[in-house]
Amino acid sequence: MSQTVEIKVPDIGDFDEVEVIEVLVAVGDTIEGEQSLITVESDKASMEIPASQGGVVKSLSVKVGDKVKQGSVLLQLEPAGEGEAKPAEDDKPAAAPAKAEAPAAQPAKAEAAPVKAEPAQDKPATAPAGQAARSAPVQAAATDSAVPVPHASPSVRKFARELGVDLHKVRGTGPKQRITQDDVRGFVKQALAGNAPAAAASGSADGAALGLLPWPKVDFSKFGPIETKALSRIQKISGANLHRNWVMIPHVTNNDEADITSLEALRVQLNRENEKSGIKVTMLAFLIKAVVATLKKFPQFNASLDSDNLVFKQYFHIGFAADTPNGLVVPVIRDADKKGILEIAEETSALAKKARDGKLSPAEMQGGCFSISSLGGIGGTHFTPIINAPEVAILGVSRSYQKPVWDGKAFVPQLTVPLSLSYDHRVIDGAAAARFNAHLAGLLADFRRVML
Repeated sequence: MSQTVEIKVPDIGDFDEVEVIEVLVAVGDTIEGEQSLITVESDKASMEIPASQGGVVKSLSVKVGDKVKQGSVLLQLEPAGEGEAKPAEDDKPAAAPAKAEAPAAQPAKAEAAPVKAEPAQDKPATAPAGQAARSAPVQAAATDSAVPVPHASPSVRKFARELGVDLHKVRGTGPKQRITQDDVRGFVKQALAGNAPAAAASGSADGAALGLLPWPKVDFSKFGPIETKALSRIQKISGANLHRNWVMIPHVTNNDEADITSLEALRVQLNRENEKSGIKVTMLAFLIKAVVATLKKFPQFNASLDSDNLVFKQYFHIGFAADTPNGLVVPVIRDADKKGILEIAEETSALAKKARDGKLSPAEMQGGCFSISSLGGIGGTHFTPIINAPEVAILGVSRSYQKPVWDGKAFVPQLTVPLSLSYDHRVIDGAAAARFNAHLAGLLADFRRVML
């Protein structure tokens, strides 16, 4: 007759009682010595309690939310090597008492209907938020005793619980497939990608389908006077697009600077000479022309990802972010490679005015290959602009400033503009982005090179 042994909580230090926040095994699991059984949490830290020996779990004595201390019984274990030649029927009497005990009842329900483990994550809406975040992963883990326990540290497990992520579904990229915090973040981003448009369109971050905690509902009027205004139509549309682009595109931003001392002098001279024409040349016109020349040298930035194909465009339509009372819009300068500085300056001014007046047509905001977001007239040093899909890169430009630069003999003033290039890392690597920004900075420093 097989014998069972009790696995108890070992010495856990200066703690009277700690709360069980995760159960990592289920009845019927075959475990090894030193394998983690539960995760407990105090007010200072969380830790995993390992098994003192290996064997088959016959019954569980704890569940999520229980308090345990040194000596508390965690489970009944049939030691490894016992009962191996016995028929399966012999296990039934040992399993019966476990079903009668309250602590084992919840895992037994999860095992009875494994196909309902996913929808079960929606149920915590009727339970306290803390209980929901903790119980859902445990139920999912208990649905299939054959699934190995995820390899993750207590801090990563806690991070996953806070997000409502089932670690059984996360692929670890660390040593020996250990799950890292970046793996959990990547899983959430990937999962959100399928729900991004709906969530963004509703103006909320409802992650019920992911088992995430519900978006906080706060009565702000309890704390002071408030005023509620509906989002503008532009904000609703752009918000949904930005949300989708942010979660679906792996953004990386390369920051650089360009010396525009000579270019600014040229801009001032052109405006003085063309004062009667009414055309005001802005730095944006030079940026567009320099970007086109750089796109010709680095064609992968003038492309779009289409499934497993990269579509290289033979035209150069450049979008620019225009600030309006209702939000940002992106008019497009078509065939910018065929237009001069004065023509581009005149067209950007006209499109920006139409944007502020709300008179831009859909056609005037379509077909862009590459976008520029300039905050030069406002401020800032560097920022991370969000790529305007289906484009693969966007240039952010901040306010220019004077800085001292050593010329070999003395420090001389240099008008410097910060450049922030966000790019899709699926298409563009860091070296290409650095070369793009460096080449662009070189053109802005000596604009004559644009003609080469």
